[in-house]
Amino acid sequence: MPAAAPRAIRILRSDTDGAAVAALVGRSSARNAEVERTVADIVSRVRRGGDRALLAFAKKFDGLDGAIEVSRAEMRTAARQVPPPVKRAIRLAAVNIRTVARKQVPRSWSVSPVAGLRITQRVTPLDRVGCYVPGGRYPLPSSLLMTSIPAIAAGVREVFAVCPRPDPTVMFAALEAGITRLFRVGGAHAVAALAYGTDSIPRVDKIVGPGNAYVAAAKALVAADCAIDFFAGPSEIAVVSSNGVAEWIAADLIAQAEHDPDARAILFTPSSRLARDVEAEIVRQLPATGPAAAALKSNGGIVLSRSLAESIALCQRLAPEHAVCDNDAVAARLTRAGTVFVGALSAQACGDYVTGSNHVLPTSGAASARGGLSAADFVRVSSIQHIGRRALARIGPAAVALAEAEGLTGHAESVRVRLKTPVASAFRRKSKAGGSLPRARR
Repeated sequence: MPAAAPRAIRILRSDTDGAAVAALVGRSSARNAEVERTVADIVSRVRRGGDRALLAFAKKFDGLDGAIEVSRAEMRTAARQVPPPVKRAIRLAAVNIRTVARKQVPRSWSVSPVAGLRITQRVTPLDRVGCYVPGGRYPLPSSLLMTSIPAIAAGVREVFAVCPRPDPTVMFAALEAGITRLFRVGGAHAVAALAYGTDSIPRVDKIVGPGNAYVAAAKALVAADCAIDFFAGPSEIAVVSSNGVAEWIAADLIAQAEHDPDARAILFTPSSRLARDVEAEIVRQLPATGPAAAALKSNGGIVLSRSLAESIALCQRLAPEHAVCDNDAVAARLTRAGTVFVGALSAQACGDYVTGSNHVLPTSGAASARGGLSAADFVRVSSIQHIGRRALARIGPAAVALAEAEGLTGHAESVRVRLKTPVASAFRRKSKAGGSLPRARR
């Protein structure tokens, strides 16, 4: 009897393959010590050497030959090469991303918990943001749109984009988004320049956007000095389905797997028939070239669960970047995912481009604590506090009691001294000393 052909994707049973299922669901991005050492050296050199080091690395790794900054004239010239259907697609995506982003900006408000006390939430945009746009195997104008438009919608005054090899579609997207400056540089050296500043690239307040392992390691390294969105690991999709269309589910798994050999694509289902049908469709649809086959074989899987509830629980443990499910009832229970697609027609690939929801999403379990990039990531939310005389009389004794309970006598005295001395007397004393105080709020 001939040996069975190797499977394109594993089928695991939750009742008999518990250890394998746990490994599949629990797998997280492994740190690469060699990558981290290389990145640390690059970042250190750019931080110390500025443009000299930046340009040396750009020539070595990016093939830079010419100016590091792309001029507006160059962008406009390149944009004329973009086919009209692609231009229309970029414009549609930009409109939808902008519409969603404007809804995401937090609002300022004021509230008075007690009479004479006013707490205000103040929302102010960051001053300058850097958007990383990968320039590897394929041009990614969608990444430029997804990172820059929410920042601009939030009111950020200067939005930079870095891309090692911006093609005409990326340049057209830059114009459409309205970015401030575009730099022809990438990798860990670009991240370092954004984080610490050089003569060519001013320092930014925050760096956002996906990248390879070197970019991810560089972002993690500079995070102590410059805010980042989040650590980005390999792409992920988890499908939870009892009665989905096998052909479409297989297509979704392959689509996600084609990002990277380390990408994860998993189906959780209680239906043995659906499991077999999806496996057969993957064999039929799988391309002969590209990383999808390796990703599905090494990191993908079909998990046959004992019930739909167990499939949901496994997906919750995974906390995937993308979750796909059959209906709203299941979606309501999938609370640990970067984004959730509901219904057979909700192709995850549409979310990568044109729905308007952001495709920069948490991976490697980070979706257990946060969602994707949004306009809210580009503002500072701070509070302003006004305490009047009536409010101090009401809340001051409680502040004193709590400070003394914690052994912080200085804290207690800073409140007690205000309670002991009438406001008018304090003002008169200050005035006699030659100073002045603003009028007290009543």
